[in-house]
Amino acid sequence: MAATVVRYLRSVGSPTSASAEQGPEPVDALPRPDLRAVGADERAPVSPAEFRAVLGNFASGVTVITAPPGEDEQGPAGFACQSFASLSLDPPLVTFMVARTSTTWPRIARAGVFCVNILGAEQGELCRSFAVSGADKFAGVTHSPAPVTGSPQLDAVPAWIDCRIHAVHTGGDHLIVVGRVVAMGAAGEGGPLLFHQGRFGRLAD
Repeated sequence: MAATVVRYLRSVGSPTSASAEQGPEPVDALPRPDLRAVGADERAPVSPAEFRAVLGNFASGVTVITAPPGEDEQGPAGFACQSFASLSLDPPLVTFMVARTSTTWPRIARAGVFCVNILGAEQGELCRSFAVSGADKFAGVTHSPAPVTGSPQLDAVPAWIDCRIHAVHTGGDHLIVVGRVVAMGAAGEGGPLLFHQGRFGRLAD
């Protein structure tokens, strides 16, 4: 009977105890349906410059998304991300967007897990260090393993959210990553780091 149940769970894609012991499954880093919003002979409705200028008026918080190193990798992965949001209460889901050209995202996809580190008002330099491509982003950055996935939980951040990758959707030149929350915590101290019109800011007292 038990063998029959396991075969059924595998056939519908549900996890079994054996698959759980093997750790998270990697995801397809670059799903590739048709990406064009307009036809090849049509003009785009707005220019990229206008798009950036207008959307820059929307203020957002800032996070650093991290993942543990893979089997053949020397260190963990991470990048600065402002396009993060909560998505669902039941089940608990969050989402972030990442450029398809990102060199860090494939490493996170292979890990199958990530930790969202929500940055505080005084952590602008920390954000800048994770926004640089090709550098050792974790140099001098203290962190500890998140409790479930082992992704780097950066020290002194106001809040963190430990996740497994739940789904990846296409969004033009970006990917929409959905994470299922497996653990989280908050210090409840200090204000957030904000990003508005290309500059960092903070809430007024």
